[in-house]
Amino acid sequence: MSSEPLSTSGARAVTPVRDAASDTRGHDYGFVGRTVAEGIGSFLLVFAGIGVGIFTAGSGISPQLAFGLALAGAMVAFGYISGGHFNPAITLGSAVAGRTQWKYVLPYVLAQLLGAILAVAILWVAITGHQQIGEQTRQFLTGVSNGYGDHSVNLFPLPSALLLEVIAGALLTAVFLGSVARRSGAVAGAFAVGVTYAVLLTVLAPVTNGGINPARSTATAIFAEGWALQQLWLFWAAPLLGAVIAGLIFRSVDMTLAARSSDPAFYAVEPDTHAADETPASAETPAPATGSTGKPAARTGDTEAPVVDEEARGFFDKPAAGSPENPQDGTPGTRG
Repeated sequence: MSSEPLSTSGARAVTPVRDAASDTRGHDYGFVGRTVAEGIGSFLLVFAGIGVGIFTAGSGISPQLAFGLALAGAMVAFGYISGGHFNPAITLGSAVAGRTQWKYVLPYVLAQLLGAILAVAILWVAITGHQQIGEQTRQFLTGVSNGYGDHSVNLFPLPSALLLEVIAGALLTAVFLGSVARRSGAVAGAFAVGVTYAVLLTVLAPVTNGGINPARSTATAIFAEGWALQQLWLFWAAPLLGAVIAGLIFRSVDMTLAARSSDPAFYAVEPDTHAADETPASAETPAPATGSTGKPAARTGDTEAPVVDEEARGFFDKPAAGSPENPQDGTPGTRG
């Protein structure tokens, strides 16, 4: 059952949608608690996705699916504390849409970066400790980094990579904001965002090796070859641009609904022009007057005529001939 408030006329009032970072109801985990939750969620997301990409490449689940499942799990586990962004693009888009207070944007982004970098650093240490493949650690992390042009998996140029990353960033942000607006519950919302993230990464994998998340792109670029840092700007600019576009669209929709909800005509019920043809005749007839005998009487012109007592006969009994409800010709009449 929805918990949205009702207006005086019974229609549901439109209220601004807030995520956990701006909602003052319930438990208040504080500024530090929310920021730490974003860092932990980002750590989980990058550790699982990049770890699968390095250690189980070509077997088991795909890295794209691992990212989606990890994001869904992180949103269920920590989303009720911070809002479940774990992505600088999502944080910016949510702020632009008016769902997150701007004071949380920079701390969230820094926490997401630290969590992602720490996850890749731990993977770096684990790989370098291996006697046989330790020297190939940089190559492993270069292989999971994002790139375009000569460093694209299929040599896609800069314009193609930019276009697809912008669209993917906008779509992921839109799904996130839409799932919050529907108040569909933590599990359902996390499932929607996680599946969308996995699908979009699958689309981008042959183009840019799957970006969308600037924190993830930065973490791998730091430990990869030099070209990854040189091309990193695109994997910040494109997702952020897409997130801003989605945020502006949702903000305009929220403002439109808020303006309409403040107008009394928004809750007015328009008259049904076909109701007159479908309304039973009994509904159009006023209540009968009381005759001199103390029982209801129907007026025919200026003459009072007693109405048959409804309690004296059954519902399916036929009215007597000659009564106001049954004319002399025997055809069924309607109540006057």
